[in-house]
Amino acid sequence: MNISYSWLTQFIDVDKTPEELDHILTSTGLEVDGIERIDLVPGGLRGVVIGTVLTCERHPDADKLSITTVDVGGEQPLNIVCGAPNVAAGQRVVVATVGATLYPKNSTGAPAEPLVIKKAKIRGAASEGMICAEDEIGLGESHAGIMVLTTDVPNGTPAAAFFDLEADSRIEIGLTPNRADAASHLGVARDLRAVLGNPIKWPSVEAFAVASTDFTLQVRVEDTDACPRYTGLTMSGLTVGESPKWLKQRLLSIGLTPINNIVDITNFVCHGLGQPMHAFNADVITTGEVVVKTLPAGTSFVTLDGTERKLSATDLMICNGDSEGMCIGGVFGGKTSGVSEKTTRIFLECAYFSPASIRKTAQHHGLKTDASFRYERGTDPNMPLFALKYAAILIREVAGGSVTSEIVDIYPTPITDFSIPVTYRNIDRLIGIQIDRERIIEILHALDIQTAELTESGFVAVVPPYRVDVTREADIVEEILRIYGLDNVPLSANLSANTLSEFPTTDVNQLQGRIGQVLAANGFVEAMSLSMTRPAYHDAIRTSLPLADVRLLNPLSDELSVMRQSMLFSMLEALMYNLNRRQRDLKLFEFGKVYGSSHTEGESETGSPKKYHESPRLALAMVGDQTAESWQQKGQSIAFHDLKSAVHTVLASLRIQPTDQQGADPALFQYGLTYTLNKKAIVTFGLVQPKLTKLADVKQPIYYADFDWALLTKRYSAKTSYMEVPRFPEVRRDLSLVVDKAVSFEQIQKLAVQTERKLLRSINVFDVYEGNNLGNGKKAYAVSFTLQDATQTLTDAVIDKTMQRLMNQFEKELGAIIRK
Repeated sequence: MNISYSWLTQFIDVDKTPEELDHILTSTGLEVDGIERIDLVPGGLRGVVIGTVLTCERHPDADKLSITTVDVGGEQPLNIVCGAPNVAAGQRVVVATVGATLYPKNSTGAPAEPLVIKKAKIRGAASEGMICAEDEIGLGESHAGIMVLTTDVPNGTPAAAFFDLEADSRIEIGLTPNRADAASHLGVARDLRAVLGNPIKWPSVEAFAVASTDFTLQVRVEDTDACPRYTGLTMSGLTVGESPKWLKQRLLSIGLTPINNIVDITNFVCHGLGQPMHAFNADVITTGEVVVKTLPAGTSFVTLDGTERKLSATDLMICNGDSEGMCIGGVFGGKTSGVSEKTTRIFLECAYFSPASIRKTAQHHGLKTDASFRYERGTDPNMPLFALKYAAILIREVAGGSVTSEIVDIYPTPITDFSIPVTYRNIDRLIGIQIDRERIIEILHALDIQTAELTESGFVAVVPPYRVDVTREADIVEEILRIYGLDNVPLSANLSANTLSEFPTTDVNQLQGRIGQVLAANGFVEAMSLSMTRPAYHDAIRTSLPLADVRLLNPLSDELSVMRQSMLFSMLEALMYNLNRRQRDLKLFEFGKVYGSSHTEGESETGSPKKYHESPRLALAMVGDQTAESWQQKGQSIAFHDLKSAVHTVLASLRIQPTDQQGADPALFQYGLTYTLNKKAIVTFGLVQPKLTKLADVKQPIYYADFDWALLTKRYSAKTSYMEVPRFPEVRRDLSLVVDKAVSFEQIQKLAVQTERKLLRSINVFDVYEGNNLGNGKKAYAVSFTLQDATQTLTDAVIDKTMQRLMNQFEKELGAIIRK
């Protein structure tokens, strides 16, 4: 949101520079993102002043030059050589002093190269400035001679002040969604009033008058829920044209383009008071009645931008009678009812619309206008009448004409102030210090929040309806604190490191960055996706989801209406995007969150409050070839064990060793594993079911891993353990075990570890064979065993005894046949 410093001073006296306001506004919660100087002419005429030509003589060595002395308010007059034919003693002139930069215009009126004024010698005569023509300072196109003024202002008066061209500053405020009350110059002035103590300077509406009732329109509001208040009047005898200089300057100062004097006034009031309004060409209201209603779904309507839009059944329309739409209420005007140069009569509308209604309509049509921006956040229901009168006065000033109807004000159910009980004890507790009670009341009153039922323990805050963000006691405390100043809350005199909140033993951000580097070093690329997704994805895996969906109340679209409960589909969409662009070999990782909701314990399924949950996750996804095709080898497709290797790399980097494993959820994976740590799943990985990949239009096999990042960070320890390099050698023995097909390598591994804990260092399968010569339902594992004793060299007798013990257990427990 842009605020003009000069415009702001029309609402409140400010003795601070824009840079000083930066700190004040930011401390109150209106964070200033930047300040830009706005010059009405290039350079702002800095260094250009008004002076008087004291003497003027012909240059002895140049017929067309004159040597002058000019008083510019300094201790000594300036010597200036001037080439203008009309320069003469006694003239009041515009002088560019040494150091000034001019931005002249060329003969076509276009900007020429900037000109820096320097001390110079011209044909031997010293020159300490320049007497200017109007094109040389950017005020016109004439170069026939210097500007000669008729004025009695003191010499040295800045030319910018004389020509009313003083620079403005555009203050850009990063307005948070809750501060709808500050979406105007008046709103910002209210916060400054609370800090500086200066009163608000409201524009006067005393000059408002109804000249006649010759042109009266009937107004009917059918949907008072969507439009609780609707005001309007007619004006006739108008001349639509270019806005006056002051109005154009105001709009340009905040980045708006002037259109015509009527539309510009509606924009001026909107950004000044925070009250959107709309002017209709009254000649198109052929029925003599303005009706606020909805039209049937699918009705076509052409907006001011020339776009034909299909209305929804909930779009509130301002209509010519019962059927013809003129404007999407609170969002965008219609093409046929807009004000043009031929307009002489208008119907001026000023309303309070329901924020929910406007938000839904704006999202449905993908429209974000200055009006919808304010309406959907909540405007002041008490402002329309004042703003209507103010706009009518201004329109009469810039476009002539008069008010030709009484004001229509349809407000069946006035929106009243609301009350919030507040205790001083809670104020002190939340702020951390005790603020003087009188100061608390003073701050609240300056914010238009009145106090009633004052007692020693507290009061009742009476909040005006335009403060839509102040609804509870904590909000009142926040209002007090932001004006009192966070910087004014002192730190404890006994403050030490022990009094601060404990820092986590693990810096999650650092750890995440480290794992990201590990994955990147292994060929993975980081992906970043939205947390919002399609409901169809959830429906496909609903049986695997532990929690209910988190659905958005006002989704941007149906495709983004649910918070994701799995990272799987985010990764699939990222893969699809790249695969569609012929990037076939992909390894992606993403740190993100998943979301779910559950009803509070002991309450009914319908209508009960919900508890919302979010869980940090790490996801990996792989597709395509693991190794690229070359003259030495063919391309090797990614396989399950490539993903498993990546999973082990992550776990090893975190110094985490799973305690158990089991099969992955078959609803998600064709095959895969789930690693657990103390009976809690830390990662699930495998080949994704094709029916799930097809939902994202991915046809290739996808390998996917999902880590519980929150659990991993809790289990991670920064402590490094080490052991001495073994002094005694290790030995390897291989066995071929013929077992039933149902026997997994995991079973062999577990049994081996249980049988020999002291000497067995590792076990690995290096071949698996299945064939008819083994018998039906059989397979053979080729397994290597690494043995080592940390205290002595292993003898053949010890090795043979160990291996025999292992073989006996394999035969007994697994029914294995040993093939040496």
